[in-house]
Amino acid sequence: MIPLDRFCGVVCLLFALGPAYAAEQDALAIDNVIQARHVPYGAILDPVLSAGGSQVVSYTRCGDSAIWTGHYLAAEAYRYKVTGSAEAFARVNQALEGIKFLVDVTGTDVLARCAVPVTSPFAADMMREESAHGIFSGAIFGEPWVWVGDTSRDQYSGVFFGLAVAYDMVAVQNVRDQASSLVTRMLDNLQRHNWNVVMPDGGGITTTFLIRPDQQLTMLQIGRHMNGGRFGSAYSAASIGLSPTVPIPVGIDSIDHFDSYFKFNLNYINLYNLIRMQGSGYAKFWYNRAYDELRATTDGDGNAFFNMIDRGLKGANAKRDAETVALLDAWLRRPRTDVFRDFSSQVRVCDDDRACKPLPVEDRVTTDFLWQRSPFQLAGGGAGNIETAGIDYILPYWMGRYYGVVKPE
Repeated sequence: MIPLDRFCGVVCLLFALGPAYAAEQDALAIDNVIQARHVPYGAILDPVLSAGGSQVVSYTRCGDSAIWTGHYLAAEAYRYKVTGSAEAFARVNQALEGIKFLVDVTGTDVLARCAVPVTSPFAADMMREESAHGIFSGAIFGEPWVWVGDTSRDQYSGVFFGLAVAYDMVAVQNVRDQASSLVTRMLDNLQRHNWNVVMPDGGGITTTFLIRPDQQLTMLQIGRHMNGGRFGSAYSAASIGLSPTVPIPVGIDSIDHFDSYFKFNLNYINLYNLIRMQGSGYAKFWYNRAYDELRATTDGDGNAFFNMIDRGLKGANAKRDAETVALLDAWLRRPRTDVFRDFSSQVRVCDDDRACKPLPVEDRVTTDFLWQRSPFQLAGGGAGNIETAGIDYILPYWMGRYYGVVKPE
């Protein structure tokens, strides 16, 4: 059990104080909570709290540990770039180590969704919760661990996003070497299996990238960026044939603005690296076509993270950038646990199951990463005992600092 008073004090006071405003002290306070309760085994997990929130009694959302560890790595990398903080540097290395565990534990360089030591008092609960994904045995430093399989494209996208940002934001050789090594191992594994994600020990194919040329190209682009000798030719050949197809899956995703909203987060993080690492020319034209359709679909959604991706790709825009700061301010007024919220009787409802316009950020449903949830969703949440990590604040905040949208105090 992890007692609350071990880390609360000033952190809890900062969370309680108002008025809210996008500020470094808020980002640092959130990060302290992440360190205290969300990285027990290197990668991101969300704690289940006892009544009153005084202790961690279990961990949950293990199946998405990889994707949010990638996002956390990106946040800390932007923080390091902006501040040069030794603490940020240590947390970049910690997140890299967490991702390395998720690759090492499988024994085949396939990515695990999540991994925990067998000796963890929470392992049994977490594995029961994730049993539908398949539970496998592995080892870290010779010690027995268990890990969750059925790895999705989402998990790879989040991890590759974080590794690419860390490589560019942290110009330290050991960080770059670690990021390059992890990308090379995972990408080699995918190419050996013809872009299929294959579990070891007869676990079978869990998903394929063959239907997502945009995601194939993103990973090859990142691979070329970090290890050109290994992946440069493969990317060049693939981009000639596949780049005109990139707008197709993104366009299909954009047809339905409301269902499976998380698909937009995946499209943003993939296109961010695909476009920013690409020079001008034939391929860039098609990548921008895909991005412009994605942005046209989601531009009015009040999404701070998507706004920051847009800032990185399209440059400054006074209206959008001011909105981003306001959205971050509003995030600070949100609950920090998964309390159930229902606004269906308080706003105008369309199609019986969604708001007619995006809800204010402070009124949106509680979740793990706000910016991947539909702003039109009327109700959602849980029992109020799962604590969010807050990566959905610190990632756009530090991106905002890097791109000059959020000013330091």
